[in-house]
Amino acid sequence: MQTSELDYDLPPDLIAQTPAEPRDASRLMVIERSSGRIAHHVFRDLPALLRAPDVLVANDTRVIPARIHARKPSGGKIEILLLRKLDATRWEALVGGQRVREFVIDAPDAQTIRGAARRLPGDADVDSAVRLVEFDTPVEPVLERIGVMPVPPYIHQQPDDPTRYQTVYARMAGSAAAPTAGLHFTPELIQAIGQRGIATAFVTLHIGLDTFKPITENTVEAHRIHTEWCEAPAETVARIRQARAAGGRVVAVGTTSARALETAAQGADAPARIAPFRGFTSIYITPGYRFRAVDALITNFHLPRSTLLAMVGAFMGMDLMWQAYHEAIRRRYRFYSFGDAMLIL
Repeated sequence: MQTSELDYDLPPDLIAQTPAEPRDASRLMVIERSSGRIAHHVFRDLPALLRAPDVLVANDTRVIPARIHARKPSGGKIEILLLRKLDATRWEALVGGQRVREFVIDAPDAQTIRGAARRLPGDADVDSAVRLVEFDTPVEPVLERIGVMPVPPYIHQQPDDPTRYQTVYARMAGSAAAPTAGLHFTPELIQAIGQRGIATAFVTLHIGLDTFKPITENTVEAHRIHTEWCEAPAETVARIRQARAAGGRVVAVGTTSARALETAAQGADAPARIAPFRGFTSIYITPGYRFRAVDALITNFHLPRSTLLAMVGAFMGMDLMWQAYHEAIRRRYRFYSFGDAMLIL
């Protein structure tokens, strides 16, 4: 597939800079894959659009304050974006700055943290900004003091309330970006979903490098997707099996939940089953992929030439996806992380 097939023009004023208030006031486009029908709702209508015994599966990862301002020992400013924790003191990170080998972080409490950055073992890309960063002390306990929320570059300022770039059910710290389809949920909406007999279950996928990396190769398949840590716990697998046995659908909240579920399905003992999974995934879903675990998908509107857009095209078909995107632009839906959502049935 040519990467140009994932390109589209978006008016810049449709890139949402702030989230909807309240969260569930965002718009929701509903697409039926079987008929191609497109309908327009608000997100708080979601309970009526699902049915018992469906199960809603969301990503409970929590965004860490992963963007750190540091300096070279000589004084030059650098920026570090933590992507993936390797152990107590070592991380994969994006490092902004020329020839950064050593750095210093001046914490607000007068603590000084020192560290070093070097190329990742086996990385042949000399221009890559991804580095192996080693701190002289564990930074996770002090991230709230030295880091800021790493909102995407198309959002031009930090939200006044940092929790708005966090889902209401976030609990497993480790992401460099939010699972944005989940930002539309409120505690009241989750309660209303449960009152209709629809179960809620959770997977964890810590979002890392590929959220920030567009497809630059000429073909989609040539793109190298990086690994991310994920878990589909036994409790979630049991709820999915119970819902499926009763005729319910597995509704993934976001592409990250879908990736975690499809990873878990790869190790199952039958095509329609899913097994518990805990570890790293590099699953890359492109048009032509056959979904085994996910029956419906809630997702935001994604960037051109992105792996997320490729996954959505795989799930709903490229022609129907472009019909939905052109309709969203015509009706002035809001796009990207703080934007509106679609429910693909």
